[in-house]
Amino acid sequence: MTIYKAAALLYVGFLIAASAVALYLLVLIIKALKKYIHSKDVREEKSAMKKTLGEELKENRLRCKMTQEFVSETLGVSRQAVSKWENGIVDPSTSNLLALAKLYGISAEELLKNVSTGGGKNVGD
Repeated sequence: MTIYKAAALLYVGFLIAASAVALYLLVLIIKALKKYIHSKDVREEKSAMKKTLGEELKENRLRCKMTQEFVSETLGVSRQAVSKWENGIVDPSTSNLLALAKLYGISAEELLKNVSTGGGKNVGD
């Protein structure tokens, strides 16, 4: 066998292997897309369960039977700042978020676990 025939066979073998890999990847992509399409109901249900940060803050404040005035005095911010947080106009700073969680008797992780992403602006109030 000449070197040209060996190179040609090697090239053909490489093309077959590359085609097989491409076909396998295509099958995986199709399976993933089908799974994603069929999970629409689950995704919509999870999305409906998510709340805004403001809704979560207000829900916890009411659960603890606190007024916005009490929360604002405890954290050293204005009542308007608490109102803006709860209405989703702005997000509290990280330090205020941690203080809110502590005030409401829960961890920051618990406070944020049902919050959807994409909230208000963070201005540090």
